[in-house]
Amino acid sequence: MKTASFLVLMALSVIGTAAMAAPKATSKAMAGAADPGAVVYKEVCQACHMENAMGAVGAGRIANLSKNENLESADYPIAVVTGGKGAMPWFRGSLSDQQIADVINHVRSHYGNRYRDRISAADVAERGVPAPSRRGQ
Repeated sequence: MKTASFLVLMALSVIGTAAMAAPKATSKAMAGAADPGAVVYKEVCQACHMENAMGAVGAGRIANLSKNENLESADYPIAVVTGGKGAMPWFRGSLSDQQIADVINHVRSHYGNRYRDRISAADVAERGVPAPSRRGQ
């Protein structure tokens, strides 16, 4: 049991480290990208939500984003991506508001989702969850 718990903790720390490091690479890759949200999805989100956005079950339950009715209102993904929920970490402070808007727009218009209204970085700035304060800062 201790070994299994240790392995789960190690896997989560590797995923968390990769997700927090990804925005720097994403910023470089986004320059000139036809769909910058696809770049963010591939480099940050795909590791957990999978290439087809169908999520996974393992160390935690990762949401299926394909044909997802929760994405109809843009307020829901803005709140989840900026503030986190369950196994999903917050990305406010590690992704820019533009990157968050781009990836939300990408997911809401791909993977069987057909939500046509787009959000902007200003929408994320206004309606997103504030980044948590870090101790000692």
